Amino acid sequence: MKFVCPLIVVEDIKKSREFYENVLGQTVKLDFGENITFKGDFAIHQKSHFQSLINNAAVSLKSNSFELYFEDESLDELEATLKDLTMEFVHEIREQPWKQRVLRFYDYDKNLIEVGEPMQFVAYRLSLEGYSLDDIVTITYLSQEMVQAGINHYSKR
Repeated sequence: MKFVCPLIVVEDIKKSREFYENVLGQTVKLDFGENITFKGDFAIHQKSHFQSLINNAAVSLKSNSFELYFEDESLDELEATLKDLTMEFVHEIREQPWKQRVLRFYDYDKNLIEVGEPMQFVAYRLSLEGYSLDDIVTITYLSQEMVQAGINHYSKR
């Protein structure tokens, strides 16, 4: 058996597609009308169509039992965009115990979305803040190789 992708149900597939493409920078991989798969291998499905496939069973909103996770280095810009769109936040940008900055919010259909900094970017940021390589390894739980790779990668930008 092969796992293919998570699928979330949305009320207005056109509005949701625009949000995921234009705000979260996702690219459509497959468009079947009522079901759209993005290159990150998650799908959105039109609620009315999806319900017809599951014998018109109820679809619960805002369950908080599942989230889509994305990574981006520009969290401050994203947070400002989400505020302009009046999206509902679970929390604005906060730092996790391993120093990764993240924010969580609901999309238009109350699906939980998390966006965090890539961990190798966290390693780079911590190096700029004066943390030693050993300290970064301890704080982030990344291997020395991953920390050094992150520092090298982002230093070249």
